[in-house]
Amino acid sequence: MHGQPYIKKNEMLLRTDRKGTKAWHIAAFGGKLDVMQKMWEFAQEKLTKEEIKNEMLLSTDQRGRNAWHIAAFEGKLDVMQKMWEWAKERLTTEEIRNEMLLCTEREGTNAWHIAASRGKLDVMMKIWEWAKERLTTEEIKNEMLLSTDHGG
Repeated sequence: MHGQPYIKKNEMLLRTDRKGTKAWHIAAFGGKLDVMQKMWEFAQEKLTKEEIKNEMLLSTDQRGRNAWHIAAFEGKLDVMQKMWEWAKERLTTEEIRNEMLLCTEREGTNAWHIAASRGKLDVMMKIWEWAKERLTTEEIKNEMLLSTDHGG
């Protein structure tokens, strides 16, 4: 390491670019499930359970989007399915409900709205399945079907 600064054990996994975006989010944006899988494996070795939860699964980018939102935006259903599996391993039922299914980014849209606005029907259908498993009828009605973003 000639002349290079020492990098802490978790800094490579959690480092952000100049815009504040983590490699985790960039991989989700590109639908690079193989990269995300490898990062997940590294995280199991190097990060605490809390770091994995807060700095990967629930971490947001500069626009308030977590990797779940980003994958919905890009229509990366395979990424969303894998994240769902990881979330079931690491998050409570309430966290899955609040931080994935109903979580909104800065514009006030959740993954369901994002997928709808982008015409990602397969993603919408899968979110619908997951919502029926985890949300009440009232939550589906009010937080998915009838909710609006900050623009109304």
